[in-house]
Amino acid sequence: MEFKDYYDTLGVKADASDADIKSAYRRLARKYHPDVSKEAGAEDKFKAVNEAWEALKEPERRKAYDQIRAGGYRGGDAFRGPPPNWHHPQGGGGDEADFSDFFESLFGRAGGAQRNAGPRRGRDLHAQIAIEMARAHAGGSERISLGDGRQTRTLEVKIPAGILPGQQIRLVGQGHAGSHGGPAGDLILEVGLREDARFALDGRDVLSTLAVAPWEAALGASVTVPTLGGSVELRIPAGSDSGRKMRLRGRGWPGKTPGDQIVTLVVHVPHAHSEAEREAWATLAQSFPGFDPRKA
Repeated sequence: MEFKDYYDTLGVKADASDADIKSAYRRLARKYHPDVSKEAGAEDKFKAVNEAWEALKEPERRKAYDQIRAGGYRGGDAFRGPPPNWHHPQGGGGDEADFSDFFESLFGRAGGAQRNAGPRRGRDLHAQIAIEMARAHAGGSERISLGDGRQTRTLEVKIPAGILPGQQIRLVGQGHAGSHGGPAGDLILEVGLREDARFALDGRDVLSTLAVAPWEAALGASVTVPTLGGSVELRIPAGSDSGRKMRLRGRGWPGKTPGDQIVTLVVHVPHAHSEAEREAWATLAQSFPGFDPRKA
């Protein structure tokens, strides 16, 4: 049988820390999960990643595997099986199926055949979803559809107000079915935000721009500003330049300490389309003979 180099499968070095191995597994499991990946061969890669994780996630198994690997084997080498006195290292979990002959020769079927007799929890599913910024800000229900190439299912997901990109929502019992009467696994959704033409997120601060007229910037004005929680009035100080940043306290992302909304002023100049409009601009220029914006 073929020797499998589980470190190569996860893209880590043999001396990688447990945290690095876990991080690599989670990243690749999300990338190749059949529910989200359209890449050719994704299902086989997903199975290989899961098998590598089963072999390396527990210290006793990893130590035993490292001893075999130290014999000079690498991926693709012929492997006749462990030594005659080999003891199957025991560990938790693992699915009953989809493990290679190599894995089972080292660890037994699903990491110990005796575990298959009792109830076993199903594997968790991982998926990524993208939701509107306004929905993530306010919270509420979101209908999502997930497919694996064979069937599509629709779920109603409760979105907590103020959830941030990268955070997860766990749907209990929506993962793979259990075996021998065991419970189903969970569905773990990693949240992303769709781009919004009006707002951007920086930590818990919300960024936006506000168009103002030259006279509003010069003389000051009270203008209406949209926020994710509804419109508010903003007082623009007289003499404000384009690019000035103004802060709306507590109008950013919800949380124990809510963020602010940072509003950047952008002065828009009206185009002179008529002779009267051109004369108005000329009169304005004459009213400020000493003004040079390149020396301001």
